Amino acid sequence: MVTILIVIIVLSFIFDYINGFHDAANSIATIVSTKVLTPFQAVVWAAFFNFGAFFISKYLVGGFGIADTIAKSVTLAKGDPLAMYVVLAGLVSAIIWNLITWWFGIPSSSSHALIGGLIGAAVAHYGTFGVVVAAKVVPIVLFIFMAPLIGMFVAFIITVIIVHICKRGNPYKTEKWFKRLQLVSSALFSLGHGSNDSQKVMGIIGVAMVASHYIPDLKSIPDWVPIMCFIAMGLGTLSGGWKIVKTMGSRITKVSPLEGVAAETAGAITLFLTEHFKIPVSTTHTITGSIIGVGATKRLSAVRWGVTVNLVWAWVLTIPVSAIVAAITFYIIRLFA
Repeated sequence: MVTILIVIIVLSFIFDYINGFHDAANSIATIVSTKVLTPFQAVVWAAFFNFGAFFISKYLVGGFGIADTIAKSVTLAKGDPLAMYVVLAGLVSAIIWNLITWWFGIPSSSSHALIGGLIGAAVAHYGTFGVVVAAKVVPIVLFIFMAPLIGMFVAFIITVIIVHICKRGNPYKTEKWFKRLQLVSSALFSLGHGSNDSQKVMGIIGVAMVASHYIPDLKSIPDWVPIMCFIAMGLGTLSGGWKIVKTMGSRITKVSPLEGVAAETAGAITLFLTEHFKIPVSTTHTITGSIIGVGATKRLSAVRWGVTVNLVWAWVLTIPVSAIVAAITFYIIRLFA
């Protein structure tokens, strides 16, 4: 049991690392596409604030509510010797989906891959959807669509307000100021990204620790777990995800420094809001919606809807595909366990 726990913890940190470079584009796509920072400078900037989110969550927010939501998304029977395999299968499935979507440059959700994996493995083991905690999972599924819509709406409003305020300003000076402001908006979004995504892995490790009787309950997770989760996320972001940067930074719509500020600020607001309500959301969905909202202020044709539709399909398929892969993985693990 201890060996499996160690494997799960190691894989969790690997997943967090992969999540970091897979989702690096979320924090840096607009700041790179507007040439405010070089790609290397941008990932260092984002990674620093990814890790800094640990202190925001622990000391300002006062806890890790998203981790708790993830951990309680399925019900694992106490004393079940196969509960650890459920967690392991869900994690392996999420890693597989992340790597596939990264390879093809698709900005899908690491968060929903993790949720789908956990649900698929649990249902495969217990043979019933009754193990899925609807009160936790339904809001997560709803926010597959709500998060980008909120980001889109907030970005649209912010962009309209900024354009109205700056319409009589000197274009050169205005662009110069917004390039500086993009450093701030990118930092805010990176804080939201680090806090939201690092906590998801904390929830998985927490479930495994409880199932293995290493800790009595989720409130007893040792401090080194969140610290390592945030470090792994930061290191992953340092590695970058250049294929997805291209999709996010230019293929959806062309973004200026002013629009980059609006998109990142809207994304950050959405992430902080959902963290307050302890709802795990996809930072990918959020920033995509924000970029679309910015593009829509110019004209709807400024958004490349063909690219956007393909992204939405990837979002919709993430949970069911991850669940199916996790179920198959669970059966394979059980054969050799």
